[in-house]
Amino acid sequence: MAISASMVKELRERTGLGMMDCKKALVEADGDMETAIDNLRKSSGMKAAKKAGRIASDGLISLKVSPDGQFGIMVEVNCETDFAARDESFKAFVGMVADRVFDEKTTAIENLLSSGLEPLRESLVQKIGENITIRRAEVFAIPQVYSYLHSNNKIGVLVSLEGGNDELGKDIAMHVAASSPVVISPNEAPEELIAKERDIYTVQAEESGKPPEIAAKMVEGRIRKYLQEISLTEQPFVKDSDITVSNLLKREDAKIMKFSRFEVGEGIDKASDDFATEVAKQLS
Repeated sequence: MAISASMVKELRERTGLGMMDCKKALVEADGDMETAIDNLRKSSGMKAAKKAGRIASDGLISLKVSPDGQFGIMVEVNCETDFAARDESFKAFVGMVADRVFDEKTTAIENLLSSGLEPLRESLVQKIGENITIRRAEVFAIPQVYSYLHSNNKIGVLVSLEGGNDELGKDIAMHVAASSPVVISPNEAPEELIAKERDIYTVQAEESGKPPEIAAKMVEGRIRKYLQEISLTEQPFVKDSDITVSNLLKREDAKIMKFSRFEVGEGIDKASDDFATEVAKQLS
């Protein structure tokens, strides 16, 4: 029986295993999906697949910047618990992922896995007993690149500056880590983001009972404040709150070209089972 790409895709989605493993299993089962799954369950590779549904919201960030600062990368690799994140084998795997991204200058996770990292990932899943995923990668080829990695390796930043110096670059990167800006300056804020906030503030202002003209001014005032809070250049500098980052950049004759901030697990829906549910799961 001919094995179609859609069959391989379905088996991958149901098992979490690699494309070649799934295709081989389907060939051996003559295209029978359930038989292929049963056969995979009997193999060691299925140990990894059984854990593919677990939420991997812990993990580590890794950074690499070339000695001349002309190029930098950042990756996030996830596992399920902080205990696993402290495992030396997991740390070594994160380092290998960072090296591969640095060497290949790619952010395509599928390409990274297919280039030899997938067997290593599956082997590590079996060893540690937790789901492990390469979540995302960032590549900076805009000089000059500076970086900051928090001491727990769970927050990382890349920043590219025009002008300035090494000390300023490191200070800006540290500020981004601490203050979590969304955009460089207010005029870069997406219109849909502003519209969403305006809708929220409008409802709040209307419910305050203020006259329409006063409510409108309240909304615009809150929008201005919101844009200041999310814009890197308008935030108070973390090492000197008397000046903004914009003031600092003018003083040092520098400009921020780009920044990226990774925090482990941000945006991932974490499990929130209550105690009774957890007990019920254990009993079943």
